[in-house]
Amino acid sequence: MKRFVWRLQRVLDIRTKEEQKKTAELLEITDKLAVTRGELLIKRKALEDIIDSLTGENPKNRLGKQEFFLAYSYTSNEQIKKLKEKICTMEIQQKEKIIEVLKVRRLKEGLERLRAEAKIQFIKEQEKQEQKELDEGAAVLFARVPQN
Repeated sequence: MKRFVWRLQRVLDIRTKEEQKKTAELLEITDKLAVTRGELLIKRKALEDIIDSLTGENPKNRLGKQEFFLAYSYTSNEQIKKLKEKICTMEIQQKEKIIEVLKVRRLKEGLERLRAEAKIQFIKEQEKQEQKELDEGAAVLFARVPQN
C-alpha cells in the first residue's frame, strides 16, 4: 500500500511554526505587560503608604515631610504616567499580536482540515484499489477453475 503524501504538508509545517513563534511573542508581551502593571501597582502603593503615614503624623512634624513628599510626588507621578503610557502601548501590541495569532491559527486549522479530507480521500481510493485487485484475483481464480 502506498504511503499518504500530501502536497501542502510543507505549508502546514510552516504555518505551525509561525503560530508557535507568534504565540511565544504574545506570551512575551503578556509577561512584560504583567511586570509593568506590577511596577505601576508598587509605585501607587508606595505613594498611598507615604500619604497614610503623613496623615497620622503630628502636624508640626508633618509640614516638613509633606513639603518633601510633594516634591517627591511630582517625579513619582511622572513615572506613573510613563508606566500608564507604556501599559497602553503594550496592550495595543498585545491585541495586535492576538489578532495575528488567531489569523495564523485559522489558516493552520483550515490546512489541517484539508489534510484530513485528503487523507480520507486517499484511504478511500486505496480501499477501492485493493477491492478492485481482490475482485480481479477472484475473477482470475474463478476463470482458472475448471467448470464441470
